[in-house]
This record gives sequence, C-alpha cells and structure tokens, in this order.
Amino acid sequence: MENEPDNMDGAVAPRGQRRFRMVPVRFLLPNMITLLALCSGVTAIRFAFEGRYELAVASVMLAVVLDAVDGRLARLLKGTSRFGAELDSLADFVNFGVAPAILLYVWSLNSLRTLGWVIALVLAICCALRLARFNVALDDPNKPAWANRFFTGAPAPAGAGLALLPFYLGFLGIIDEGHGWALIIGPYVVGVALLMVSRVPTFSGKHMGRIRGDMVLPVLGLAVLAVVMLISYPWEFLSIVSIAYLVLIPVSIRSYRKLSGAGSGPAPSES
Repeated sequence: MENEPDNMDGAVAPRGQRRFRMVPVRFLLPNMITLLALCSGVTAIRFAFEGRYELAVASVMLAVVLDAVDGRLARLLKGTSRFGAELDSLADFVNFGVAPAILLYVWSLNSLRTLGWVIALVLAICCALRLARFNVALDDPNKPAWANRFFTGAPAPAGAGLALLPFYLGFLGIIDEGHGWALIIGPYVVGVALLMVSRVPTFSGKHMGRIRGDMVLPVLGLAVLAVVMLISYPWEFLSIVSIAYLVLIPVSIRSYRKLSGAGSGPAPSES
C-alpha cells in the first residue's frame, strides 16, 4: 500500500524519494582496478590487429600487474565481495585467455590456417576451464598449511606470460617473424594451455609468510631491481622469468612430493 513502511524500522520514505543502499568506497576501488585491467587486455587485442605487437604484449603485462594489485587491495581494505570475485574471474578470462590467444593467432598461428585457430581456441578454453575450476573449488579445512605454497597447474596470469614467450624472443631478434616459427610455436602454446588445466603443483608466492627482519632490505632491493629491469630491459627480463618458471616446475613437483611425504597429501591450492 502507498503508506506502508519500506524498511525494517518502520520509517516511511518521502514521496518520490527512492532509497539506495550505501556502498563503501573500499568496495569500489578493487573493482575499478579490475576494470582497468580488463580495458588493458581488450586494448591489447586492438594493438594486435594494428600490428603494434610490442604495445599489445605490454598491455597484457599491465593487466597481469593490475590483476595482482586488485585482489591484494581488496583484502587490505577488507573490500572483498562476491561481485568482485566474479568480475575478476571474467576479466581474467579476457586478459589471460582471449587476448593472448588472439595475439598469437594474428602474429603467428594464422599461417597454419584452421589448425592455428584451433590452437588459439585451445589456449582460451583451457584458461576458461582453469578459472572455472578455481571458482568451484572449495577450501579443504583439513589441508595443511604447506599446501598453500602451491598452485594446481599454472595460474592464468602465469599461463598468459608463458604463452607470450615467443613474442619476447621475437622482439629480441632470437627468432624471426612469428609466421616462420608457427610449427614450433603451436605445440608450445598447446603445452602451456595443458599446463594451466593440469594437476601439476607449481610454486605460489601468494601465501608467503612473513620474512625475517634482516631480510627486509635485501628483498626490497631485489624488488626494486626487478622493476628497474622490467622497465629498462622488458623483453630480456620477461624471457628470463618465463624460462626460469618452466625450469622450476620439476623443482616444485619434487618439493610438493617431499612435503606430502609418504601419506596421501591433499591437492595443491586451486587459487
């Protein structure tokens, strides 16, 4: 009825005035960063069609950085929400599944015609499956603390970074134009896609604990050095990081098996 109260305390809203639920700003900031990351990923696709491949890859890398920031900012501000989690997952699919797949197809895989498009689809689909598996995964209350040191397979941002390794090598002149290497790039991209959906445990820095006081300055120094190297020598730095990640996979498997011991340890973290 016209004069019925519209809230629990019996207060009547003035005629013609609509009440809205107030949303704290701390919930908006992480989502704004997620949307900026999405804009960066979609812009990478535009740069690829324009033939500006260095800007395209840089846009995907910017999306990786923003993706690392938004979740941590949400936890820091206590602004996590179900909406933000769903938005982040959708943005990750575009940024780390669709965008790298299109970049690789335009730059190299289209020379394989239909097979090249199938490979691009495999990369995008595996990224979607990886994110879907993460969304439905339930935290195991019996999971030991050490299991949080590992991901199940390669996380989507790492998968995108690995998939773009041929670009880094191409920008450095180590390989020629992507079309000439399509028969090698194609199987490599399929391998990265399968790594994302695999059960292979890979190291995670997301759950790192506190560091000793005497290690603060060295860690800060290394972090600053990494940023300087990324800005000054981006393709060399990204190539080294990607290759190092692949080399460390057997080490992470061995470490996981060692920690799990003789018992049937739980699966590594899906996050």
